[in-house]
Amino acid sequence: MKRALCLLLTSLVLASTVTGCSSNGKDGAASKGSNKYTPGVYTATTQGMHGSEMVVDVTFDETSITDVKVVSHGETFGIGYGMDTTPIEVIPGQIVETQSLDVDSVTGATLTTTFIKNAVKDTVVQAGGTVENLATKPEATKGEDQTYDVDVVVVGGGVAGISAAIEAAANGADVLILEKQGIVGGATTRSGGKLMANGTEIQKAEGIEDSNELMYDYLKEVGGDLIDDEKLHGFVDNSLDTYNWMTDMGVKVQDVEPIHSSLTPYRVHNTLGGGGMTDGHGGQIIVPMMNKYNELDGDIVYNVTANELLTNDKNEIVGVKGLAKDGSTVTVNAKSVIIATGGYAQNKEMMAKYAEFTTGYSSQVPAGNVGDGITMAEAVGAQIFNSPSTQTVYVSYTCGVGINEESGLIVTEDGKRFVNEYTYQYHVGDAMRKENSSTGYYIATSNDPTPTVQYGMSLDSTVSADSIEELAKLIEVDPATLQATVDRYNELCEKGVDEDFGKPADKMYPIKGDKYYAIKLNPAVTVTFGGIVTDIESRVLDANNTPIKGLYAAGETAFEGLFGTEYPGCGVAISAGSYYGRVAGENAANEAKAN
Repeated sequence: MKRALCLLLTSLVLASTVTGCSSNGKDGAASKGSNKYTPGVYTATTQGMHGSEMVVDVTFDETSITDVKVVSHGETFGIGYGMDTTPIEVIPGQIVETQSLDVDSVTGATLTTTFIKNAVKDTVVQAGGTVENLATKPEATKGEDQTYDVDVVVVGGGVAGISAAIEAAANGADVLILEKQGIVGGATTRSGGKLMANGTEIQKAEGIEDSNELMYDYLKEVGGDLIDDEKLHGFVDNSLDTYNWMTDMGVKVQDVEPIHSSLTPYRVHNTLGGGGMTDGHGGQIIVPMMNKYNELDGDIVYNVTANELLTNDKNEIVGVKGLAKDGSTVTVNAKSVIIATGGYAQNKEMMAKYAEFTTGYSSQVPAGNVGDGITMAEAVGAQIFNSPSTQTVYVSYTCGVGINEESGLIVTEDGKRFVNEYTYQYHVGDAMRKENSSTGYYIATSNDPTPTVQYGMSLDSTVSADSIEELAKLIEVDPATLQATVDRYNELCEKGVDEDFGKPADKMYPIKGDKYYAIKLNPAVTVTFGGIVTDIESRVLDANNTPIKGLYAAGETAFEGLFGTEYPGCGVAISAGSYYGRVAGENAANEAKAN
């Protein structure tokens, strides 16, 4: 089986849009009626990602679109462009092939798909055509069921899944990835693209002294009793090897930064374009990894949601079954199965157990992160750990306050101070969670020096008042409580010593001014903890802590033992997921060879 064969399902989805007769001169076109164009090249500029513009050139002859070319754009690498399945690469050709604007969006990259379509619509009008004639496709039909026979099947194409697939293939296994979306990368591609490791050349070049012991001690301190010491040592002691493994395959690291400016040593490594609390740089990790997987002749089937693990009469795992986007069933018979389906932040039922989310939360992870792997594993007797927490940050949806090391007064929805605000934002978030506060407020006056706070105070949507009492009423907080909180905070600012929470004196800004502001902070989640319980070899364990033969798991679907109640630093999820994915891939390949 070759990679081209494993793109069959993607082709089947496309085929559903091109059946039938053409009415405008292109075989298989799916247009509603005949179009007449004034031949030429027409240019359209439309909205793109991150406030950018997309410029598209479209060439017409008298009856058809002959070429679509995205001339410039600001799309996200690894989501909007950069691979042979991303929209910039595939959507223009599909429009020309089908003479339709109703081609299927790339699942996981629908916005970029839409931007391209909008630009082409504009040029159709410029050329004298009718957009409606390019907007109808025949009803899609169910595809043919597919069966594959491989050594190792990896369910999920995020960083853990691709790491597992690369190692399994490098160890001689015939490997297939089942990916739910139309692109790989999962939450990693949408992330800041950071790696956590110690002892790297870039640290040494900066004169940064770090070690396995220092890194372990920090992560253990943050994670506490929920940490599996052996698992954490496995990740930490091999973090440099995993880092070098990635950079050797083409992942480019530009610099190293602190977890938080109050914490040393610096060990968060930024890939190209990253730095600080930014996102959309994870493609710098995923794209080189996929290039490596392709070099190893690995296979992948897109747009398939795995929903069942297959067992034999000994309850050993012998494959997986899933549902394709076109309604067909995909069966993969395998000697080893690796679950790497990501977390469950988009599963409202799974998230409901966390009290702070009862009034709603946001998450930028893919819509497909709903805990499929956990559900499948539990159905075959896997042990599941329900973590008491998730990676939670409280942030303003309008100005970003909450994630940029702002250090002014933060209060709960009851108007009470609860934490040293000048700590890592996930520590603040965890403290807010422990207060069972569904929202919080950053209370500020004009003397707050932080740029994001200054911007937030300039917005009409930010609640403001001439007194604390009035402000409290506007945000529905008890005025006496908020006034007492502010008075105490100002008293500590005047003393120059934070007797309550130990914040540095130079970060204590008194709440005094002609106007008072309350910037609302809402919960946002990226990484979920807990999940499938595995051992140090990434083998899935049953209720008796016995490995389930043929079943492995890695990444966010199996983060039990690696996190406590708060997220300890950017890059941990990606690096730990990659390490245990590699362990799973090597062991799964070896087990397949033995069978």
